[in-house]
Amino acid sequence: MKNDIEMKAGQTFPLTIKRLGINGEGVGYFKRKAVFVPGALPGEEITAEAVKVQPKFTEARVKKIRKKSPHRVSAPCPIYEQCGGCQLQHLDYSAQLDEKRAILVQALERYTSFNTANLDIKETIGMDNPWNYRNKAQFQTGIRDGKIIAGLYVPNSNRLVNIEECIVQRPVINEIIEVVRQLLKDLAIPVYSAKKKSGVKTIVVRAGFETGEVQAVVVTGSNDFPKASLFADELMKRKPAVKSVVHNINPGKTHLVFGDETKRIAGNESIAEKLGDFEYDLSARAFFQLNPVQTVKLYDEVKRAANVQPGDKVADAYCGSGTIGLWIGSEASEVRGMDTVAESIADARANAKKYGVKAAYETGPAEKWLPKWKQQGWVPDVLVTDPPRTGLDRKLIQTIKEVKPKTLIYVSCNPSTLAKDLAELASVYKIEHIQPVDMFPQTAHVECVVKLYLKCN
Repeated sequence: MKNDIEMKAGQTFPLTIKRLGINGEGVGYFKRKAVFVPGALPGEEITAEAVKVQPKFTEARVKKIRKKSPHRVSAPCPIYEQCGGCQLQHLDYSAQLDEKRAILVQALERYTSFNTANLDIKETIGMDNPWNYRNKAQFQTGIRDGKIIAGLYVPNSNRLVNIEECIVQRPVINEIIEVVRQLLKDLAIPVYSAKKKSGVKTIVVRAGFETGEVQAVVVTGSNDFPKASLFADELMKRKPAVKSVVHNINPGKTHLVFGDETKRIAGNESIAEKLGDFEYDLSARAFFQLNPVQTVKLYDEVKRAANVQPGDKVADAYCGSGTIGLWIGSEASEVRGMDTVAESIADARANAKKYGVKAAYETGPAEKWLPKWKQQGWVPDVLVTDPPRTGLDRKLIQTIKEVKPKTLIYVSCNPSTLAKDLAELASVYKIEHIQPVDMFPQTAHVECVVKLYLKCN
């Protein structure tokens, strides 16, 4: 308590950075209390200035770097420090890969009783070119000085940063967002107004790496989208790569980008994308990995870990458009998958039919379908889960422990929720190995493929 009284916002103090936190911030300790400092790197000695003092930790900023990390580099993005979309552009790429593995290890040490020294945690798989890799952008719209802007909100604020070029996105995405922004202006299509509860909220653009096809989605706060057909025709005329223009309606205040209603304005309902030998149909709301180059590496790791044998039954939870199940299930007797997004299930069924994979896909949560299938006498030999950042649903963890697939492959995009889930699964499953994969260079995110196998009863 005495330390809390002594520390005040605005106070400066010396700090040595020990590690990176889960959000990419530097972490040091002052008077035994953790201090989180965005932009600071492990090994650096800085003068920190307290910004927000909490009972158990302090948030601070870099006042001065007294000893610089040998891995510090100049961030190439001119709005890097404003945007917040990337957190590690100031750290050289090889060091990013090392730190991401370290973030995973720290999460396991914090949330589990595992001895990480005894776990097979492999080195992070990186990219040859860690730029221009994102195939999708979701930019919020706004008005500033009478002009339409589009970009991302500064973390933990309502301040929108206008982004004219994002160097981690495909160049074509930047080009199309700029055209959309210009068309909104030229056609006097209003951006979102909280008061009127209408207007354009979000511009979503997805581009196929291999096919070159692009889909543009305009998300509005109401059914009203004035001049929608004219907008779509003009966009497709200016940018022939755009093969699909879609209107999504998302009323009310929500952190979700998409609402439940989607309408095709022009072109196709979906675009095509290729990964390896597969071509996938992607509708507006269908989940698909944001980095196709690394997705191939990720899915190959899943395939190696799953090691599906002829006759094996494979279940794909959170299956999206069926990508992982189809990738690993060519030798399986049957693939079954489930997802709560109906459009994704429609895509998955179409993809399975296209490639002649014996597969069945159902709309709904895995915790509903796995017990139902077990009652019918169908228990998967291999279960693959690829949940959102919140991790596995508690009911699904209990279901997995009851259904007991022999092999469980957990694909995670959040080390903290992964660690918590592994701790709960540890009573039934043992970890064989963990493979980190860098799906999002220049950010603090790290994806992992974990192979678990059923303990002997």
